[in-house]
Amino acid sequence: MSKTILVTGASKGIGAAIALQLAKDGFDIWLNYRSDQEGAEKVAAEIEEQGRKCTLLKFDVADEAAVEAILDPMLEEEVPYGLVNNAGFTRDGLMMMMSNDDWQNVLNVHMTGFFNVTKPVVTKMLRKRTGRIVNIASTSGQTGVAGQTNYSAAKSGLIGATRSLALEVAKRNILVNAVAPGFIETEMLSKLPMEHITPTIPMKRVGTPEEVAGVVSFLCSEQATYITGQTISVNGGIHT
Repeated sequence: MSKTILVTGASKGIGAAIALQLAKDGFDIWLNYRSDQEGAEKVAAEIEEQGRKCTLLKFDVADEAAVEAILDPMLEEEVPYGLVNNAGFTRDGLMMMMSNDDWQNVLNVHMTGFFNVTKPVVTKMLRKRTGRIVNIASTSGQTGVAGQTNYSAAKSGLIGATRSLALEVAKRNILVNAVAPGFIETEMLSKLPMEHITPTIPMKRVGTPEEVAGVVSFLCSEQATYITGQTISVNGGIHT
């Protein structure tokens, strides 16, 4: 019987690359997205071309009621082997000029969204006594970045949550880790002065979504059975 992995925010970018890689690894995918129907359907088609099943789950991870309405019936039928918490976005700006909405919305998606999705999934995993949870953090949550107080706070919090949850569920063979990408070739880079940033990266280039997906693939594999509570950086050496 095939194993299933739920990937949030998987209609494009890093999330889409993760979903496609995990499908190549032999997993069926529950693909969550908030609004990009076209993108989600495109990724689903590519997954199905590989001979894997893909179920589209449309909900905003920050909306508890929406998560429950879609996810609870799914969990009654099947418990996914893995969960990748990838959904996220940025609202950059100096804290002195940051709106309450930009602060709260970023924390809601990254932190409350993590809680809303992970709690029901890990509760079911405990009964199965197996599972993998991978949280997509960021170098911003490890080092701090000017203009990203909200995003840095959210991603730093996600790293802390990863460590604590790993301790809570390790005895049930549920492994919880984080992956912290640096500057990755996605839409998030479109507004950044990359001509100034790229020279500061020791490898002198940005990363690809597929390079992040490769680490997630490893953490979901049988080669990572003694790794939990860790944050693995994928950043070209910009932070060590």
